[in-house]
Amino acid sequence: MIYPLVRELAADGVPVAVTCRVLKLARQPYYRWLAAPITSSELVRAYRANALFDAHREDPEFGYRFLVDEASASGQPMAARTAWAICAANRWWSAFGKPRRGKGGRPGPPVHDDRVNRVFAASAPNQLWLTDITEHRTAEGKLYLCAVKDVHSNRIVGYSIGDRMKSRLAVTAIDNAVARRAADGAEVAGCIVHSDRGSQTGLNRSSQHHPIEVIVGAARGPRLVSSTRGLSGVDC
Repeated sequence: MIYPLVRELAADGVPVAVTCRVLKLARQPYYRWLAAPITSSELVRAYRANALFDAHREDPEFGYRFLVDEASASGQPMAARTAWAICAANRWWSAFGKPRRGKGGRPGPPVHDDRVNRVFAASAPNQLWLTDITEHRTAEGKLYLCAVKDVHSNRIVGYSIGDRMKSRLAVTAIDNAVARRAADGAEVAGCIVHSDRGSQTGLNRSSQHHPIEVIVGAARGPRLVSSTRGLSGVDC
């Protein structure tokens, strides 16, 4: 916008009429801008951008569709298209976006070694756990469930529920599974936790692709070592 230049020249003693005539500007729009340099629409957009940025900074793996939910929860509702336009203008992309072609592309997120090798079987409890996050719609909004299933018994050994699909949802589920097994006197050291890099697909073996595995130990509390939209790896 060129109006700030007119204001600066006016402060230096150049008449506004002369500046506007040279720059071929109408004076009335300039005076309206001078009375209110920031419009109400620009202020609303700034508040929305701040809400989207805060959500993106907290969970870089979220795309604009999830950022809309986070911004709405913080008091800045908007249409998904509006969120997309703001995120695109500021280049706030999901950490798991499509890889760019050619040189200079952004490297993808690190993936842990595949300790399962597509063999979803266990000869004893607490050798292999599967985990995933599912989304459920309720009358009060979306609800996210992260469950941990023991491959040997096919039982759910841990879970967590929340209204936001964040990395701590998976951390809490793993922590819950370890605590429940420890309360039963079971040994979970050496257990492998396996999940795909997506989410909301349900706990089924055919959906477990691009795994992230972590060894569950009993000596320490949970520590976040890696994160995806659907799972966070936890070294316990």
